[in-house]
Amino acid sequence: MDKQNIPVFFAVDDGYMPFLAVVIQSLIDNSSKDYIYDLKILYTKISDENQSRIKNKYESDNVKIEFVDLNNYLEKFFDKFYTRDYYSKTTYYRLFIPDLYPEFDKAIYLDSDMAVLTDVANLYNIDLGNNLVGASTDGAVQAIPPFQEYVEKVVGMADSKSYFNAGMLLMNLDELRKFKFQEKFLYLLETVKFAVAQDQDYLNRICKGRTLILPGSWNTMPGGLVEESKDNLNIIHYNLSYKPWHFDNIMYQDYFWYYAKKTDYYDEILKIKNEYTDEQRNNDLLAGERLIELAIKEAECVGDDRISKKQEIADDIEKSKDRLEILKKIEELEKQGKFDSDAEEDPPTRPLMAKSIDYLRKGSYKKLKTALANRVGKGYLNSLLRNDKLLIKEIKGLEYLDKVTTGAVVTCNHFNPYDCFAIESTYRKSENAKSKKLYKVIREGNYTNFPGLYGFFFRNCDTLPLSSSNRTMIKFLKAVDTILQKGDFILMYPEQSLWWNYKKPKPLKNGAFKLAARNHVPIIPIFITMEDSDIIGNDGFPVQQYTINISEPIYPEDTLSEGLNAKALKEKNFQIWKNIYEEFYKIPLEYTTENAIVEVINENK
Repeated sequence: MDKQNIPVFFAVDDGYMPFLAVVIQSLIDNSSKDYIYDLKILYTKISDENQSRIKNKYESDNVKIEFVDLNNYLEKFFDKFYTRDYYSKTTYYRLFIPDLYPEFDKAIYLDSDMAVLTDVANLYNIDLGNNLVGASTDGAVQAIPPFQEYVEKVVGMADSKSYFNAGMLLMNLDELRKFKFQEKFLYLLETVKFAVAQDQDYLNRICKGRTLILPGSWNTMPGGLVEESKDNLNIIHYNLSYKPWHFDNIMYQDYFWYYAKKTDYYDEILKIKNEYTDEQRNNDLLAGERLIELAIKEAECVGDDRISKKQEIADDIEKSKDRLEILKKIEELEKQGKFDSDAEEDPPTRPLMAKSIDYLRKGSYKKLKTALANRVGKGYLNSLLRNDKLLIKEIKGLEYLDKVTTGAVVTCNHFNPYDCFAIESTYRKSENAKSKKLYKVIREGNYTNFPGLYGFFFRNCDTLPLSSSNRTMIKFLKAVDTILQKGDFILMYPEQSLWWNYKKPKPLKNGAFKLAARNHVPIIPIFITMEDSDIIGNDGFPVQQYTINISEPIYPEDTLSEGLNAKALKEKNFQIWKNIYEEFYKIPLEYTTENAIVEVINENK
């Protein structure tokens, strides 16, 4: 009985041959003698030496290898292939496979920055029906809102959740030919330039509605919240800047190095790693920032015809039922005096263990990733301001931020997830921003569980997550001491709860003030006041415009103990906030809680 033939395509040039060897090594190590693996390597520039090294090492009775020169076939198209950053024109070669190989009805395409951990025959034998391709969703798009907006507005996807990553494709070549895929691609190539993901965008645009979404295990990318066990992994894709041959501490790097050591290119890969400079690593991470900025700009150039007239007319927008429920919950919590309880339920929190967090980000990759996250955050902050999603009417007292020469604890009221962006925007205007960092204390769940772009910020910007683990909190306290003694600032929310658009100051908890007293650094009280703007948000409520009120720093006293200093700092902070509230809103601070004033005073003693 003839063995089933499994065509597997790659597209590379000489520069990627060491990594092609790794993915082929991993594929063969996990192959079966029951199949013939027909490897087709598409190229326009690969040396005879590299071709011989691959063929001599890996060809066998059930592994066939052919290098396919596409120079003549693609000559007339080369000038039309748009590329940017580290991408090469080889990324387009996969789009020509259906017409290049009419003898195949089905094939697998794999990028060469992968490691295969299972038999690709299992992938090949998935029934595609009449779908054009099978692929896994793109993790970066699912995680980052600007990418989601880009693929829906620019690429034309009905839902960003169906946008796939083209690094692994199960291709229904027969259906693609019937669909005249290549003809449609060449037409789009002449009429539309997709600037963000290039050929991947074309694939998604043409194949939308006829794509079988495969489990993420067939295209698992580093950068997730939790490293999956090998049982849940089929193919690892070291995409974007997640290259173990450029950076240390990449998720799933052990699989790459395991197979790399078995290739004839191992020494060359080590040389690439050792000679890769910090400047090159920084450029890799900057490319990620530029990509997000490009997606934002591309999406801003396109109108959104999915917005109904009812949504366009602000007066007709129905107020969100969820928001109304939150406001009702806040009203009840105030009556009950439960000022430290959140009005909105957080998702289940996964504990942050000490071994999982480097608060000071000492590793080179972590430093570069934090630098990237901060730059992306700056771009995202600018887009919020530019699109009137964050409105800062006035900043008062900026000179008080400028005058502090030591470390400091910055306190602020907490009423909106965007209020941290308001503080960040304010801090960037201060003179101290040139030499001091502003760290943000965040909740445990925001670090371990939060999805999307905000999750990326929570995990990679200058954040200090709290933890339910005592051992982790010991590391947290040591990190806080180091940061404050170094002279940097830390933003903390001493109310310890978020109540949406709640204007009053709430009773304060001790933590921020104990840390300031312990390190003998000042508290810089900030209280944000708000008022309705003329802009109606998607929730039907007016977008608030903020006044950032920065008060004169409060310093611990040399004559007081740490405990008494913390108490005094807290009382002064609350009094400052109370004064700002009453002056701005022209009403006395009163709560609906029974005996509220007594309780608040007691809370702040």
